[in-house]
Amino acid sequence: MILRISVLALMLAVAAPCPAVLAHGDGAPQPVDTTGLAPLGDEWLATNPYRKDDKLRDVAIEVGSRGYNSNCARCHGLEAKSGGMAPDLRELGEGETEDAWFISRVLYGATVGGRQKMPPFDGLLNQEAIWAIRTYIDAQPE
Repeated sequence: MILRISVLALMLAVAAPCPAVLAHGDGAPQPVDTTGLAPLGDEWLATNPYRKDDKLRDVAIEVGSRGYNSNCARCHGLEAKSGGMAPDLRELGEGETEDAWFISRVLYGATVGGRQKMPPFDGLLNQEAIWAIRTYIDAQPE
């Protein structure tokens, strides 16, 4: 009798649909609502336009927080505190070179040894969303 119940339980466990386990987002890139941020245009800016704009920085941090948590946290960690799976983005400097690296990496992703380590977000996230995420990261304490 116990063996029959165990076998039945095992069969149900294998056959029953398993709910998805979601850590920090569902794995698919999510759109970011950039309401409150003025459009930046089609030309990609070389540096973060929100970094020194006192009026927009707080809005950008709020928008960036939502964008980061739904698209980046599952690999780069909550509050940008990496657990080692992906680079700790809080260590990225705030200059033009670092901004260029950030934009390039977000737009085109990263492939290492033939394996995609980061998906490309080109066409999925607009410039306002990406710079807002960068502003959120910059605001996180090291």
